[in-house]
Amino acid sequence: MRALAAGLSAGQASSIDLVEECLDRIKDPAGEGARTFIKVWDRAARLAAAAFTPERIGETRSLVAGLPVSVKDLFDVKGEVTLAGAPARDDAAPAASDAPVISRLKSAGAVLIGRTNMTQFAYSAVGLNPHFGTPGNPWDRSRTPGGSSSGAAVSVADRMAVASIGSDTVGSIRVPAAFCGVVGFKPTQRRVPRDGAIPLSTTLDTVGPLARSVEDCALVFGVIAGEEVRPTDGFDLTSLRFAIPKGRMLEGLDPEVASAFARACSMASRAGARILEIDVPTLDVFQTLNPNATIQAVESMAWHRDLIGRRGAEYDPNVRACIEAGDRIAATAYADCLMRREPLSHELDHLTAGFDALIMPTVPIIAPSIATCMRDEGSVRARIIRNTSPFNYFDRPSISIPIHEPGSAPVGLMLVGQRDEDWKLLAIARALETGRGR
Repeated sequence: MRALAAGLSAGQASSIDLVEECLDRIKDPAGEGARTFIKVWDRAARLAAAAFTPERIGETRSLVAGLPVSVKDLFDVKGEVTLAGAPARDDAAPAASDAPVISRLKSAGAVLIGRTNMTQFAYSAVGLNPHFGTPGNPWDRSRTPGGSSSGAAVSVADRMAVASIGSDTVGSIRVPAAFCGVVGFKPTQRRVPRDGAIPLSTTLDTVGPLARSVEDCALVFGVIAGEEVRPTDGFDLTSLRFAIPKGRMLEGLDPEVASAFARACSMASRAGARILEIDVPTLDVFQTLNPNATIQAVESMAWHRDLIGRRGAEYDPNVRACIEAGDRIAATAYADCLMRREPLSHELDHLTAGFDALIMPTVPIIAPSIATCMRDEGSVRARIIRNTSPFNYFDRPSISIPIHEPGSAPVGLMLVGQRDEDWKLLAIARALETGRGR
C-alpha cells in the first residue's frame, strides 16, 4: 500500500485506474466476483476515485487515500440496508448513518468498492452462504475460503481490493486469512469501534483488517482504530522470545500444516529467535468451559429472537440451529463463562509474561472442500476454530500470516500478543513475515 500511495502521490498511477482494475476483476465472469460481493458500489467508487488527483492525495496525508477497500456486509452505510449476508433482513430500515469504521475509512480517503459476502449473520467460520453463494478459495475453487469474512479474504487474495474490513468473534478474520493466503489481524477488542455493525456476540465481537501484508494491515488498522500509524519495522527476530503452547493446539494437524509450521519455527530460530514449548493449561480450561459456544449462542439468540420468529424459514438452517442453541443453555453456564473470563485472562497473562508472543498454526487443517463442509459443517467448524476462538475470550490481539510455499495449500501462522499491545504484535509479525534476523 505504501508503494501504491507513493505512486498516486507522484502521479505515476491513478486512483481511477486502480479502481477500474478491481472492478474488472469483480465483473470477470470467469472469476469469483459475483460470489465475493453482495453489492458493488461501482458508480460511487468511480466518482470518488476521479476526485483523487496527486494534489489531493498529498493533502489528505493518508496512505489509504484513493485506494480501493472492501467492507464486510456487516457494517452500516448510510441509506442502505445492512443484510449481514442474510435475505431475512431485506425489510430492515436503511441505516441512518455510517458505522464509525466506514466514516473513518471515508475520512481517510479510502475508496469503498463494495460489500463482501459472508456467512449469514457471521455465525460460522466455515464460510458457506446458501443464498448468495460461497466464493471459491483462490488456491482451489472447489474449497472453502473460510468465514465468516469469506468475501473479505477472497477480495484481497484475488486483488479485487487492496484491503478489506472484517469481523472476528471466534476466528472470522484469521481463519479465512489463513485459508486464502493473506494476512488477517484481530485487534484487542476495544481498539476499533463496533457501533453500526450487526452483532453476533457483544462480548467477543472484534473488528479488524485483512490485507496482503502485515504493514498493509497496520496501515488500515490505524485508520479504523483512529490511531496514528506506528512503525512496524522495530523488531528483528534476534530480540524475540516465542512460546508454543503444548497440547491440543498442535494436535491433529494436516501434514501440510505441520510441515509449514515446522519450517516457520526453524526459520525464526535460525534467524536468532528463541522458541520454547510451554504448558498453558488455561487454554484447556477455556475449551471445557465453553464446549457449546455458550457466549455467542446465548447472546446471538437474544438479538435474533424476534427476527427468527418472523422470518426464521429464510435463515441458513445451520446458522439458525447454532443461534437457537442459545435457548437451551443454562443461565448459570453463561454466567460462569463471563465471571471466569477476567481471572482466567490474568492467569494466561502470568503464564505468558516472559514471551513476546505465542505462536501456533492458525487452523489445524488446510481448507476443506465446499462439498465436505456442506456434508458435515458442524465437525468442520469445530476443527477450524479450535486454535483461534480462545483468544477472543481472552481478548488477546492475534494475527494470521501466510507461511506456505508458493503454489501449495495456504497455511497460516498465528501470533498472539498481550492485551493492548497491538502495535507491538504487528511489528513482531512483520519481523517474522520478512524473516528479519541475523
